[in-house]
Amino acid sequence: MARSEGTYGEFVFSDTRGGLLRKSNLVRRSFQPLLEKAGLPRFRFHDLRHTHASFLLREGTSPKVVQEFLGHSRIDLTMDVYSHTLPTMQGEAAAKWDAALSGYV
Repeated sequence: MARSEGTYGEFVFSDTRGGLLRKSNLVRRSFQPLLEKAGLPRFRFHDLRHTHASFLLREGTSPKVVQEFLGHSRIDLTMDVYSHTLPTMQGEAAAKWDAALSGYV
């Protein structure tokens, strides 16, 4: 079976003919089959973006950097959608505050 080669075009990611790669085709033909082959549960392609942004914020990446990565015009959108408060984060914040005050009390 011969492998088809795409043509040089204006898109960074294109279909096999050099045309616009449609998200629906990518998800149906590539992403979902890869999840199945890897034995992973099905999830939305957009969940990768959400997980990436939430992880970066949780690990201390500047919210401004995450905003720029996501292409958001307003930082409040980035923070409202992607900065989840987890119970462990609240405990870590309290421990940091206790440590900061321990030299003064």
